[in-house]
Amino acid sequence: MIRKAAIISISGPSLTQSEINIFKKEKPWGVILFKRNILSEKKLKKLTSLIKKIMNDQKYPILIDEEGGRVSRLSNFLDNNLYNQKYFGDIYKINKTIGLSMYKTYVDSISLHLRNLGININTAPVLDLHQKRTHKIIGNRSFSENKNIVNELGKACVKFYKNNKIATVIKHIPGHGRAKSDSHLELPLVKSSVKLLKNDFKCFKNVNSLFAMTAHVLYEKIDNKHNATHSKNLIKEIIRKQIAFKGILISDDISMKALKYNMVKNSVLAHHAGCNLILYCGGKAREAKKILKETPYIDNFTKKKTSEFYKFLS
Repeated sequence: MIRKAAIISISGPSLTQSEINIFKKEKPWGVILFKRNILSEKKLKKLTSLIKKIMNDQKYPILIDEEGGRVSRLSNFLDNNLYNQKYFGDIYKINKTIGLSMYKTYVDSISLHLRNLGININTAPVLDLHQKRTHKIIGNRSFSENKNIVNELGKACVKFYKNNKIATVIKHIPGHGRAKSDSHLELPLVKSSVKLLKNDFKCFKNVNSLFAMTAHVLYEKIDNKHNATHSKNLIKEIIRKQIAFKGILISDDISMKALKYNMVKNSVLAHHAGCNLILYCGGKAREAKKILKETPYIDNFTKKKTSEFYKFLS
């Protein structure tokens, strides 16, 4: 499989000629869709079909952020506003059986929509442990302040989507919950001890998702120079060894302001640190092309795991 180790984004609800050329010539590993790309079900199905046709691949990875609640890219035609992860975490806390049953029904419904639209990866669940007196960027996107509830519902979420032939991306590994700022706007600094952080790490433990997304967070007690996306030590020792994540590791969006360099350098540093795929969400063809020019082709590990993903879709 000849693919560049990057997931790109596009500018609008249809492909420009520049974007078509990027798919044909640069061959990004996948594409992520946003609300700017989605006007109606009919137009979205046409878009995903065209991308797969250009790539000559009916299983081509097409991602979306459809967490529910305030993160819903399908809101032009799907009302998913009520169903944030806290909604299900609160029910599960009261009654596990009812909570799981309701959550399964919800995931089954979302999965049906995604499959019908030609989407095969949802960048959920959020497994960040909710904390008091932290930035609201996570908030009700988290299942709970209880690490066991987060972990248990994370496992259930991955299982339910898997049964529906939709892959998941657990995020933001190793944990964004203690951040007191929004990584879209600046780099959060977490000063908590490693002992405390182990509660955040536990949320991701043994959640067998094919994919995970990094946190643009600097954990001072682990690596006081590099945020998680750019930290070789953190990716190797915490994500790969302690949490024991064995799937494809995707960087969070390299165009976010938490990362201080230009997008090409942010991309290169993330790849060198141990991210298998780079995520670019800016939607600008010129930037995507620059990033892809400097991005290597996927390595043997990513090829193997991509094959597992394709087999999973069968």
